[in-house]
Amino acid sequence: MKIADKTLVITGANRGVGSALVEEALRRGAKRVYAGTRSPLQPTDKRVTAVSIDVTNASQVQRAASEIDAVDILINNAGIALYDDLSKPEIIEQHLAVNLLGTLRITQALLPRLRAANGAIVNVLSLAALATLPMIPAYSISKAAASSMTQSFRALLARDGVTVHAAFLGPVDTEMSRGLEVPKASPESVAKGILDGVENGHEDIFPDPASHLMEEGWRAGVVKALEHQFAAFAPR
Repeated sequence: MKIADKTLVITGANRGVGSALVEEALRRGAKRVYAGTRSPLQPTDKRVTAVSIDVTNASQVQRAASEIDAVDILINNAGIALYDDLSKPEIIEQHLAVNLLGTLRITQALLPRLRAANGAIVNVLSLAALATLPMIPAYSISKAAASSMTQSFRALLARDGVTVHAAFLGPVDTEMSRGLEVPKASPESVAKGILDGVENGHEDIFPDPASHLMEEGWRAGVVKALEHQFAAFAPR
């Protein structure tokens, strides 16, 4: 799906990868971008509409969805990552509330519009969804769960003409990874990689140098083959 002349909803749009996705979508000729944020946003481009969305707040999500007339592409980018050691269940619950249930909530709220548009959903995940990072296990758990949910939506929505993409990010130079001393991709390059993947029709997108190393093995691997095998059991 090409970005030009399309309407996008991007959550977590106030900084980092989310902000870069807004700018990249505009650069590619998006007709309109709904920028979902928890804090106030002052758009400088008339094609951008700021929408207040706390994905953990069901009533706020429904109110935001009612303000969105149409959507071709939903990019679920809102997320949190806190350092922990699994000693506090509430930290796991906090990650799940945003990274899993928040993504589920906004997706469900916009599904009627996405079905009407034969649209696309992009869930911004992480390599930590595939193999746990032990310094952020709660984050890893939540992203693994979100990856499973992405596969589920992909199988369930195929009959409706809605495509579902997973973007597996490596380290990105944002506030979320400030304490991680490894090479990091820029948010701008990651945003470009994500939208390239959408335009090229890739189910799973590996948009940066670290994640790109996984791409060939993932596409030809047993996990991907099993996903396709299990998808045959989805209702038709």
